[in-house]
Amino acid sequence: MVERKGDPDALWTAVDEYIVDRLIPDDHPATRAANAAAGLPDIDVSVPQGKFLHLLARAIGARRVLEVGTLGGYSTIWLARAVGEGGGVISLEIDPHHAAVAVGNLQRAGVAERVSVLVGDAVETLQGLEGPFDLVFIDADKPSNVAYLTAALRLSRPGTVIIVDNVVREGDVLDAASDDPRVIGTRALFDAVAAEPRLSATAIQTVGGKKWDGFLIALVD
Repeated sequence: MVERKGDPDALWTAVDEYIVDRLIPDDHPATRAANAAAGLPDIDVSVPQGKFLHLLARAIGARRVLEVGTLGGYSTIWLARAVGEGGGVISLEIDPHHAAVAVGNLQRAGVAERVSVLVGDAVETLQGLEGPFDLVFIDADKPSNVAYLTAALRLSRPGTVIIVDNVVREGDVLDAASDDPRVIGTRALFDAVAAEPRLSATAIQTVGGKKWDGFLIALVD
């Protein structure tokens, strides 16, 4: 019997490590190491979450993927491998240093030719893009979530999948009185999705090395 008392975060992390050891031998540890060495914040998706994005993109046959929030390119690599040769990922990043680290990681992973990293304010960059995309992954500043959703809808088609990360925030999403802009932006996202007749959606809570959070997943009808 496994001892389950003590710090739940430690147990969640241990389970993540078990999952990775058994099921995800093709993780990209060099990418995460390069991100740490370059001083990037440790806010990438976890390894199981990265593989989840990869499998979902493959399951829907995604060939064009839009990512809002590149950071060091960890999730970007998973998505680029999913679209395969001839597919493409456009990833948006506001920080030039983060983008430069990501480009190096993409090159080392052998998928740079499938990815365009566009540097600048994502809300502005999105205005110049043309769709449709098969999958949109939003993992950037939370106060802009509704703006990103609005752009994603414009760039979608029936059948496009939209995924938004960090929507549970260790339960803070329940706090209607919160003055945290990240919580306010997340709650506004839920309201916008609920009010949009073109979307069928759910949200899934997650625990693991990234503690307690979750994804919102929406299908464009």
